Amino acid sequence: MTDPQTTDPAADVIARAQALVEDLGMAHVHRWKEQHPGALAVGHLPIYAPRPLIEGLGALPVAIFGGGDQIDIIRGDSFFQSYICHIPRSTLELALTNRLAALDAVLFPSICDVIRNLGGMWKMLFPDVYAAYIDLPQNFDPKLGGAFYAGELKRISGELVARGAGPIDEERMRVAITDENLRRRTLDELDALRRAEPWRVRASEAYLVVRAGTLMTAAEHTAMLRELIDAAAQREARFYDNVRVVVRGSFCEQPPLGLIRTLEKSGCDIVDDDFQLGLRTIEGDIDETGDPIEAIASSYVMRGCATASRYVDNGEKGAALIERVRLANADGVVFAAASFCDPALLDQPMLEAALDRAEIPHTSLKYSENTGQFQVIREQAGAFSDAVKLWGSAA
Repeated sequence: MTDPQTTDPAADVIARAQALVEDLGMAHVHRWKEQHPGALAVGHLPIYAPRPLIEGLGALPVAIFGGGDQIDIIRGDSFFQSYICHIPRSTLELALTNRLAALDAVLFPSICDVIRNLGGMWKMLFPDVYAAYIDLPQNFDPKLGGAFYAGELKRISGELVARGAGPIDEERMRVAITDENLRRRTLDELDALRRAEPWRVRASEAYLVVRAGTLMTAAEHTAMLRELIDAAAQREARFYDNVRVVVRGSFCEQPPLGLIRTLEKSGCDIVDDDFQLGLRTIEGDIDETGDPIEAIASSYVMRGCATASRYVDNGEKGAALIERVRLANADGVVFAAASFCDPALLDQPMLEAALDRAEIPHTSLKYSENTGQFQVIREQAGAFSDAVKLWGSAA
């Protein structure tokens, strides 16, 4: 936390990032297309999409996270039932009100039935915009799931080229992979700073700067991340005796920024989270040698992180979460999942059982992307924080 009487060296980059995140009309994407005549802007739904593949085709990958708490749902509600998560309705509202007009194509990864159905709805409503379903493998044998996913990537590449993307060029694809690897390493550096000194870069600040990168190229985003990291080192920050928590469950529909700030105000330092999991799905570098499409496919199969949308075969459910808790030196876990999010809410009991066995305190809450009242959440998180500090558990 900085002294309000001093100049915050990180304020400018955080403000620029927030402006990008809150611009539902995607003015930055329109400007990029003006600067790159004929190039495509390819949207993708959470959690994960092969962004280096898109950049390697000379296109701009653009993540779509719905309208958050900035838009009233009027037309979007008429296309989906009420007992599903909020993000498909607000995504359609954005599209039906021409706020996604900058996009020439949209990819729908196979993370849940809702996103699958949204892809089908999109094809009916916008037949002139290329839409593709990315069937992500759940078999992680490189010779089976890896070969299957490489075939999917080649199919989508060919279809995007037919729609006007640049030709498949191995050298340009390798440059995109190199840029993505550098972005990932810079993200790791930011995450390490947050774990070591969470008061120097708050989770709510990091969230804005990380999410802004989903609207730009990897190289542009790396430059913005570097600005934040360098500025954070110059901040006059003050240590707070807060509880260190890991947040899980928000991997797809994003929480309102106010909710993240509420957790911080309740005495929780968020030292690890899955708010912007798409940019962190691949753990480690993508191979920069050999066939680039096969390298992208192999990275997902071999080094994709654990999520509620990824099948766990012989591994122990919850082991990856416990490892993250240990790495972050966290005191507990806050499960924050979108209401009606089947993958997160079905996963949560198994993760809670693993935490119980490891004697790690945890609590849970639910939200919608347009949640506007946080007092109950603040009281719950505050009680959790106090209990962990006083007794070392949530009891």
